[in-house]
Amino acid sequence: MLNRKNAPSIHAVRNLILPQTRLVRLDNGIPVYILDFPDQGIVKIEAVFRAGRPEETKRITARATSRLMREGTRARTGAEIAEHFDFYGASLNTPSNLDTASFMLLSLKKYAHELIPDFAEILQEPLFPEVELDTFKRTNMQELQVELEKPEVVAYRKITECIFGEHHPYGYNSTPEDYLALTREDLLAYYDTWYVPSNCLLFAGGHIDDSVLDMLNRHFGQYKKNGQTPHYQTIETLSIPGKLHIPHPDSLQTAIKIGRRSFTRHHPDANGFFVLNTIFGGYFGSRLMMNIREKRGYTYNIYSTNDTYLHGGCFYISTEVTPDKVKQTLKEIFGEMKRLREKSVEESELDMVRNYLLGMLLNGLDGPLNTSDLVKGLIVEDLTPEAYQEMVDTIRNITPAQIQELAGRYFQVEDFWTITVGV
Repeated sequence: MLNRKNAPSIHAVRNLILPQTRLVRLDNGIPVYILDFPDQGIVKIEAVFRAGRPEETKRITARATSRLMREGTRARTGAEIAEHFDFYGASLNTPSNLDTASFMLLSLKKYAHELIPDFAEILQEPLFPEVELDTFKRTNMQELQVELEKPEVVAYRKITECIFGEHHPYGYNSTPEDYLALTREDLLAYYDTWYVPSNCLLFAGGHIDDSVLDMLNRHFGQYKKNGQTPHYQTIETLSIPGKLHIPHPDSLQTAIKIGRRSFTRHHPDANGFFVLNTIFGGYFGSRLMMNIREKRGYTYNIYSTNDTYLHGGCFYISTEVTPDKVKQTLKEIFGEMKRLREKSVEESELDMVRNYLLGMLLNGLDGPLNTSDLVKGLIVEDLTPEAYQEMVDTIRNITPAQIQELAGRYFQVEDFWTITVGV
């Protein structure tokens, strides 16, 4: 019996090895990336299409199409679909993403044969009922109205618009007029163009035996449909970063967003910047948190993040403070940037961040669900398993001098937009 009075020994994370992914192709060419965990009694099937904002010709079409595909097919209504999956204790999710449309089936292995045909039906025979589209439009306009009452939401919408541009796929903001302009014909046209076998990736994790693969081939591999290959046309903005204040009457706190354009995960500085961001504001022990929350008590939460997409990225800092603390908070945020530019990180601080990040990566390899998400992210972003190992190596070996060099390159005040929303 374990002696629970004594804490377990602490060990450094040593082996971070990405499990081998097996690739098979269905009869129509759809690739299936398999992570087989035969001792697990679950199955996770995820279909990913390059059908996001960059492929739109009309705003909101990508999101509306993916959200409404489960709301009715030629054979059954959305309510009947939901009831069927609930009966088997399965879940059907559509994770949001600006670049892709994803559909995830999670069920017990013993019910996979009952559910895979229905999963395929949703993806291959959506009806996009007019009544469901009307509900989608009405609900989202109401939600948008509620969200715009929050200074934090207004600030986020503005910072992404400033960084990318108001006409950029990653920069435009939805409006009630965008929802009102959507028609069923828009969704059908978008679906017919991008939801095709040549634009589909399948990921299968859990207990994936020959019977599951046979079901996938029977219900996905025989689907014949032509479409287009995604082609993204770069849209660049020429605006010069600056400061903007957006009045928001009656708000008790002022939302602050400070951000700049960054890069994709293919950029040579991506892994190093991942470490730099963690030190700066990427975890609870970060410099921003220790200074602005713990030391000064200006805010409950402050963080920085680097959002990477297929065709670009953005780095931003986010917090909310009382109006009388805005100037001091901005001064401290840029002061932390300056300290990282001018002084090397102590080895003890860097070791803490290394251990935190390696532990986080280890958690990403825990079980079929997490591992499948990790592998999917690499493949969708056209990265290889070697890219994962390169990130691990960077975390383990990056030096204080390299971090200071990155801070000098990406933490220049003149490159940042500063958005404040409040009274």
